[in-house]
Amino acid sequence: MRLEYQILVALALDLLLGDPQWLPHPVRLIGWLTARLETITRALLPAWAAGMATVLLTIATTGLAAWGLLAAASAFHPALGTTVSILLLYTSLAVRDLIAHGHRVFTALQANDLPLARSHTAFLVSRDTVHLDAQGITRATVESLAENLVDGITAPLFFAMLGGPIGVMCYKAASTMDSMFGYKNEQYREFGWASARLDDLLNFVPARLTGALIPLAALLTGFDGRNAWRIFRRDRRNHASPNSGHSEAAVAGALNIQLGGPSSYFGTPTLKPTIGEAGRPLEPADIGGVARLLLLTTALTALLLFLLRQSCF
Repeated sequence: MRLEYQILVALALDLLLGDPQWLPHPVRLIGWLTARLETITRALLPAWAAGMATVLLTIATTGLAAWGLLAAASAFHPALGTTVSILLLYTSLAVRDLIAHGHRVFTALQANDLPLARSHTAFLVSRDTVHLDAQGITRATVESLAENLVDGITAPLFFAMLGGPIGVMCYKAASTMDSMFGYKNEQYREFGWASARLDDLLNFVPARLTGALIPLAALLTGFDGRNAWRIFRRDRRNHASPNSGHSEAAVAGALNIQLGGPSSYFGTPTLKPTIGEAGRPLEPADIGGVARLLLLTTALTALLLFLLRQSCF
């Protein structure tokens, strides 16, 4: 089975099954490996060199493990090799889980259960959630879904189409390291520099592709596609990350809301640049809105990459 069709099957599996807790997930194994490597490299090298060594060793080990697994499965039987390839591709995607996390927050807000909504939001974001009101919870959730649209869906699709299961597993290794080490605090400022820069580099094209496709998704779903394009072009750089602002800006424009502003991380207040215009207050229904945009943007990305691969390979 050609790679592009394997990816479509993997996407269908993710939409149908999500991430069952009983299924051993490669990202959990990558996280375990990375944590062990951090301990070893920190004991041997200065922080910046330890961070670089951890990145190189994690990427190399992940790529070799994926290659070895595929080679062994294919040697046993070609159909088994295809099955393993599809399963690796499937585990790289997070469409159903992202929507499910957002729906849990929405349901808690609808029931006016702020403690439960804060608890569910904490699974999605690294900011402090304990004092967030309903609008703060909604903003955090919308921002997280918009940002993770790239990390959890469109970038994996991009690297899957480009490099198959080995390529996407290496991408997931880089993304996992960034989520573990990409903090500008005393512990990870030097050690996490390499993983953060690698993640920025890998997401450069997918983030911009996603930001450009969201206005089309907005138009097709009845949101404000023209404003999504306008805010995307105007505010996509209003973010500390060189990539996260692209999808957030397009979503903010599509929903006619404002993202960014005051937040708190590890007890420290932070004022982030605003993205979009405060045309109306945020409301729980915006979580459903971004979920609809996420679904259609996923479909558009998969279709575009499928057609490009069909024409190029």
